[in-house]
Amino acid sequence: MVQQPLRQRAVLKLILDTHALLWWVADDRRLRSDARQAIATADFVWVSAASGWEVSVKQAVGRLRTREPLRVTVAADEFTELPFTLKHAEDLQRLPRHHVDPIDRILVAQARVEGATIVTHDRAFEPYGVPVIWT
Repeated sequence: MVQQPLRQRAVLKLILDTHALLWWVADDRRLRSDARQAIATADFVWVSAASGWEVSVKQAVGRLRTREPLRVTVAADEFTELPFTLKHAEDLQRLPRHHVDPIDRILVAQARVEGATIVTHDRAFEPYGVPVIWT
């Protein structure tokens, strides 16, 4: 009898859109159960430096309040910071202009470079063809 090789499970790498992160932290009902399950069981859950930038800007203009600094939240949930690298910048430059939001364009470039899936509610990600888990 020939023994079949074990099939390895694909590694699940997620990048959380900023709202998905905030909904996760707040245990918000808008975060669908399948998205919540994916986040809870993923091999890697990244929070982009771009989301940190977005949160900081919103806090500075009074549009967002959080209980603790984002880096503390990320560490407490055992997520990983994803820096914006030169490789991400090169891919960002090649992206078509389907979406004008710079934060979201950065997330698309990072997902493409890292082979990750984006967790989002924003349908503007669809034209880029990156894998998405809808919130």
